[in-house]
Amino acid sequence: MLDSIRQRRQAGNEGGRWSEIGLLLFAVIIVGFAAAVTMMSLEQSITVDLLWLLAGYFGLLAIAHAAVRIFAPYSDPYLLPCAALLNGIGLVVIYRLDLAEQAMDPENASFDVVRQLMWTLLGIVAMVVTLIALRDHRILAKFGYTLGFAGLVLLAIPTILPSRFSEINGAKNWILLPGFSIQPGEFSKILLIISMAAILVSKRSLFATAGKRVFGLDLPRARDLGPVLLAWMLSLVVLVFNSDLGTSLLIFATVLTMIYTATEKVSWLLIGVVLFAIGATFAYFTFGHVRVRVETWIDPLGFYDGTGYQLSQGLFGLATGGVGGTGLGNGRPQQVPFANTDFITASIGEELGLIGLIAVMLVYAIFIMRSIRIALSVRDSFGKLLATGLAFTIAVQLFVVVGGVSRLIPMTGLTMPFVAYGGSSLLANYIILAILLRISNEARTPTPAVASPAMPPAAASPGAGRRAGA
Repeated sequence: MLDSIRQRRQAGNEGGRWSEIGLLLFAVIIVGFAAAVTMMSLEQSITVDLLWLLAGYFGLLAIAHAAVRIFAPYSDPYLLPCAALLNGIGLVVIYRLDLAEQAMDPENASFDVVRQLMWTLLGIVAMVVTLIALRDHRILAKFGYTLGFAGLVLLAIPTILPSRFSEINGAKNWILLPGFSIQPGEFSKILLIISMAAILVSKRSLFATAGKRVFGLDLPRARDLGPVLLAWMLSLVVLVFNSDLGTSLLIFATVLTMIYTATEKVSWLLIGVVLFAIGATFAYFTFGHVRVRVETWIDPLGFYDGTGYQLSQGLFGLATGGVGGTGLGNGRPQQVPFANTDFITASIGEELGLIGLIAVMLVYAIFIMRSIRIALSVRDSFGKLLATGLAFTIAVQLFVVVGGVSRLIPMTGLTMPFVAYGGSSLLANYIILAILLRISNEARTPTPAVASPAMPPAAASPGAGRRAGA
């Protein structure tokens, strides 16, 4: 027993767990300071409620760290602190919006921050369960096709359900039951990434085999285009039947990135861009909701009284924040519809300014770079592709969200990972975190030293016997 505890402690020290503790304390200080500033600005005092919320946040991080130290002691020490800091910033912004709502309508005010804290608890439980159940990430490769089928079923469920059980704000990507709602697409993307990594590893020769050479590029053979065409058709089906532009774009971009990583052939990217252009043109001229998104993106102020109101208010908020922001509690982010979900980026930009928004993006950049580093350092091909797919799904989702709110691309309806309010997104992202921790634990575990077999003195030194005999 004592030997086991001693070994775990030594593994934790070698795996950078003390660095993780230091970074987690830094996250707690940043979140606590931001929450205190928010409450002082809006309430002119600090109440016991804030201390309870911070205590709950600190307790959840302590549980997460203990679980990582026990079940993945050699895992990357930066991933959990990055997720914790992003989650904490989200809690502060949601809490700030709750206070604004309470000031406007005390009778009907909701406390989303308490629900988000509960979802954080469930997310950490999901992370711990994943770490316990998944002792070796390579086991997932054996169930690639099964998990892929399960992912497709999850995507299809909202499509076949009546609108009253699956539709919110025009998007049929929910399962709505009394007292329970979930977005299956958040979990479906994880299953599809695992499935795609398994297929790419087992069928890599098909993707790597070159066909005709055109303008210096080795195009794949026509009969090998099946997987990318399947991903393209799947994204179109999601777009058509679920009206979910964000998930559609996320799936296609992630699959395309994984194929390029597996083959290193630029021709796959060109094929993907052509297919995307064909699909986008087809969707624009065929489906009204896509056309509305594009027209609103081009001229949001022209549709200010209708579909452009949300985007216009978000842009006004970003402009008001400027470089330095208005300060926590001094802006009016609550005037943007869905300020704590789809438009939480605008809420951060208004009160923390461009500097604060860039700081948040840097935390994401560290998380993504560490995930890619895990992909580079792990030894098995499946782990490399799986870590790459999970890293890029976070990166693509972030680009789509921030690009939509800042009017770089049309709005899609996705949310900022770990930051925005929402249980499904938070649970799925903590599961992604757990898988990355498991892969990094495999990559960073020291290789046990192999003892040299004992050799007889004569064999060890051929000349020794002759010298002795001489």
